[in-house]
Amino acid sequence: MLITCILSLFSFFSAEEAPSHRVSTAAASSPPAYLKRPSIRFRSDRINCRTMAVAFTSHLAPIRKSSRVFFSLNSYIHSSSGLASKEHYKIVVLGGGSAGITMGARMKRKVGAENVAIVEPSEMHYYQPIWTLVGAGAKSINSSGRPTSSVMPSGVKWVKSSVTKIDPKKQNVSLDSGKELSYDFLIVALGLTLHYEKIKGLPEAFEHPKIGSNYSLQTVEKTWKALQDFKEGNAIFSFPNTPVKCAGAPQKIMYLSDAYMRKTGKRAKANFVYNTSLPVLFGVKKYADALWEIVKKRDINVNLRHNLIEVRPDKQEAVFENLDNPADTKVYEYEMLHVTPPMGPPAVLKGSLLEDGAGWLDVNKDTLQHNTYSNVFGIGDCTNVPTSKTAAAVAAQSAVLDRTITKVMKNDKPDKKYDGYTSCPLVTSFNTVILAEFDYTGQPLETFPVDQSKESRIMYHMKADLMPHLYWHGLLKGLWGGPGPYRKIMHLGMK
Repeated sequence: MLITCILSLFSFFSAEEAPSHRVSTAAASSPPAYLKRPSIRFRSDRINCRTMAVAFTSHLAPIRKSSRVFFSLNSYIHSSSGLASKEHYKIVVLGGGSAGITMGARMKRKVGAENVAIVEPSEMHYYQPIWTLVGAGAKSINSSGRPTSSVMPSGVKWVKSSVTKIDPKKQNVSLDSGKELSYDFLIVALGLTLHYEKIKGLPEAFEHPKIGSNYSLQTVEKTWKALQDFKEGNAIFSFPNTPVKCAGAPQKIMYLSDAYMRKTGKRAKANFVYNTSLPVLFGVKKYADALWEIVKKRDINVNLRHNLIEVRPDKQEAVFENLDNPADTKVYEYEMLHVTPPMGPPAVLKGSLLEDGAGWLDVNKDTLQHNTYSNVFGIGDCTNVPTSKTAAAVAAQSAVLDRTITKVMKNDKPDKKYDGYTSCPLVTSFNTVILAEFDYTGQPLETFPVDQSKESRIMYHMKADLMPHLYWHGLLKGLWGGPGPYRKIMHLGMK
């Protein structure tokens, strides 16, 4: 009797929880004879047990309903606090810019897509080096961007969140969604942060005409508008007193603006001023010498150690401080102003256990492995490696970091060293480029067997047409690690 009641009770619960589309037993095809089992007949006691089951479960109904509410609430509370939403991956990549996507693609091949997660909140991915040409009207902004989903390595977990905390001791990261990710190995590729707000009057001044900046998606087309609307007066270009990405970009737009005004007949009414916080025109002497010749030839005024501290859009004035004598400030009227903003490390790194004291990720400059936490690595603009922050640097770093991680995973000592290679295609007109390539020591590290300090049409087409293709189809696929392997071939084995 007891067994019969239990079977009936089980049958009742199964029937109650069955989905409405379930095929009835009567409609189901009869199994073959050799699969049939002897049937068990329950007489009147089946009816009694069925009745008992109905009565019993009718009393349980409120309890079952309350249980659902309780567990639903409990699940909500835990998921909201992040306690029940922790995921683990062998490799977590923080950042989905050029460095993050590149390393995600490389790590996918190393450990499998299902073992890699990339944390990136942005729905769009931009090839920012082309913004120099966008600001000068030579390229469209649409040509610079693609959906992040299209560049994300297939099969890799895309976590659409921002990082709020990194705990290298517990080997996890916290996200603004409340979720936590734990990892075996962490790659930090968070880029850097623009700080327009550190210049008094910005970013509000961008609401006024005549001001632009090629460093932001929201302001790059304002540069082109200011250039088109220019009539007469000062065209001013600034360089901030902080590390920046692509240190040549503030000059590139200046040379392109000069070329545009010469083409449109406005140059005679324009006074070009380049105010830079640096004590030199460019960090590598070979290319600096070439650039000094260009600014002299094109009648461009250069003021070293001058830093933009305020913009007064209502008066069309820009205020610069003399860094060698901060009490000495100078006010310039402008008809066009291109602003390169102060830049700094990501907020999540500042004050963390991973920073170097200045907010940058503290890594070994040769191996890109963190100096304290051996399972943490860095690449790109967020690191403290002493080289220019460019996409070319990311390419060269990615090949080294790939090798470093392989060695660390095998408990071996990293053996490949990053030499600081970086590159800056200095656009000097709408058809010429000086292709600067150099290393940690500031010495030229040129790929081609020609003097790259000379303006070149071929190098311009590389910058405008070839490099974007190499970026989308080579670098982001983890297939391009810089020109190093080809340099010796180009120089017949002499470099």
